[in-house]
Amino acid sequence: MPENVLNVAVIGAGYWGPNLARNFHASPDWHLSAICDLDRERAGRLAHTAGGAAVQDSVQALLEDPALDAVAIATPARTHHAIAAAALAAGKHVLVEKPLADTLAHGEQMVRTAEAAGLVLMADHTYCYTPAVQKIRELVAGGELGDILFIDSVRINLGLIQPDVDVFWDLAPHDLSILDFVLPGGLRPIQATAHGSDPLGAGTACVGHLILELGTGALAHIHVNWLSPTKIRQLVIGGSRRTLVWDDLNPQQRISVYDRGVDLAQQTGLAERSRSNISYRLGDTWSPALPEHEALAAMVAEFAASIRTGRQPQTSGNSGLRVLSVLDAATRSQQTGSPAALPTLELESAS
Repeated sequence: MPENVLNVAVIGAGYWGPNLARNFHASPDWHLSAICDLDRERAGRLAHTAGGAAVQDSVQALLEDPALDAVAIATPARTHHAIAAAALAAGKHVLVEKPLADTLAHGEQMVRTAEAAGLVLMADHTYCYTPAVQKIRELVAGGELGDILFIDSVRINLGLIQPDVDVFWDLAPHDLSILDFVLPGGLRPIQATAHGSDPLGAGTACVGHLILELGTGALAHIHVNWLSPTKIRQLVIGGSRRTLVWDDLNPQQRISVYDRGVDLAQQTGLAERSRSNISYRLGDTWSPALPEHEALAAMVAEFAASIRTGRQPQTSGNSGLRVLSVLDAATRSQQTGSPAALPTLELESAS
């Protein structure tokens, strides 16, 4: 192998681990050295399809390998903190699938430990590496939409009801990570209001609505649902100049930009406003061309680049922490029935 190739092990051979293993194995930046899972037979099957990587059923034994540069954690969220802490203590760079941890406190500890050790802690916010979301970020940063007025996101399907997390913790991390990626300065709402429903009596919220006050007068609304017979993956970002619609299930036209909206002439007082001050803009609609590449391939390349250069990855541990802070606020809001303020994340560093 070339000297600059990095050695990585995937921990967890269940649902997401095979996707990570396949992309690490195919990447010129990485050598997939091991698959680790408590189910050694399952790990062996995955290793066989991913270039014959070594098989391991002990995280401790895996981390004793001095040639191992990094680990990718694809295990249940409740285990992320313990595995990441052990990996960082062993001097390994860490990639963690969403959510970063099971609690905000655990996430803060992970970020603090990685920064103190000078190691990369990266959140696998896969959607952020799709061509569509990369383009949305470019359009927002370039001012094509103008000031953000509202955000509406829908992620619903007939999904698997999780025994250990509610629908917010299961589905909303995707939408929150996207918003954190495309909004200048990241996702930093003032407060969150969450309403969850358990119509099946499953013991956890299966349908949820999350409203975020962004601090500029704009609101972001996220609708998540495990019970819908139809699958919808749609994001609408309304701006003062244009409105963008992303339909992830429409491969022919994933992004549409509408030069349509409402213009309200600025007046000094309410008495001076009337319907004559309002005009409706009905302009063109266009769809930008998008390159074709697999998001996970771009993500593993970014992980390698951040390790080699010593810079923060595009979806750093701090990004994962901002997502966790909103999920934590959503839980508190459901418990109290009131809006929950977002904490100040003092651990954040420039990314």
